[in-house]
Amino acid sequence: MNFTVESDIGLKRTINEDRAAFFERPDRFKLAILADGMGGHNAGDVASEMAINEMQQLFEQVDSAQFATKQTQFEWLRDAVSHINQKIYHYSLAHENCQGMGTTMIAVLLDQKECIISHVGDSRVYHFTNDSVELVTRDHSYVNILLENGEISEEEAKNHPKRNFILKALGTEISIEPDFYEITLDDEAHILICSDGLSNKLTPAEMAQVIARPISIQEKGKHFIQAANERGGEDNISLILMTTKQEV
Repeated sequence: MNFTVESDIGLKRTINEDRAAFFERPDRFKLAILADGMGGHNAGDVASEMAINEMQQLFEQVDSAQFATKQTQFEWLRDAVSHINQKIYHYSLAHENCQGMGTTMIAVLLDQKECIISHVGDSRVYHFTNDSVELVTRDHSYVNILLENGEISEEEAKNHPKRNFILKALGTEISIEPDFYEITLDDEAHILICSDGLSNKLTPAEMAQVIARPISIQEKGKHFIQAANERGGEDNISLILMTTKQEV
């Protein structure tokens, strides 16, 4: 599994509230995690940093037996997200300057070519093959509810006054139910995890064009950041790009 991690403050923000990281254990398991601290709340960068650090500790310390089957992998991921949610929630209550903080979180547990994805918020996961691109996750946002109900169009969603209104985030409630997805990767697949600073700027077709370019995965990651900034860069921009494709 080749990968690259990028996070950029963008052109308009004074603080980068995004965090992204990729962790590998001595056994075959890997974990990709991206968190976008909520900019409309206090201390979004604290929330996203806590999400990454707590997940890293849990992942590195868990016994291999906990990953013995797909079911136990799913249970570990579910319990880890619940633990982190409560940690952020109680921290926000105990620190006045952090009250109301929250963060999106995508966590992808990789067992060779098998992926289990946990999702909260409006950060996204895209799955690219040689002939297709799929948006795997479903945004937990007000605008996405309107889209799914046919009340607004895709074009109207881009400029909707509540387009940044998130319905679910880590740390904002005592308990949370993430969405879960499973993917089996083929030999030339790409997985893109990104914050809305990227997905709001590039269409899936434009992302696929970057993925198809004959350049290294690190160059692809930097190109994504550059493209989002060239289109305004109003938000922080973060991504984790992973591929099963062998680079020459």
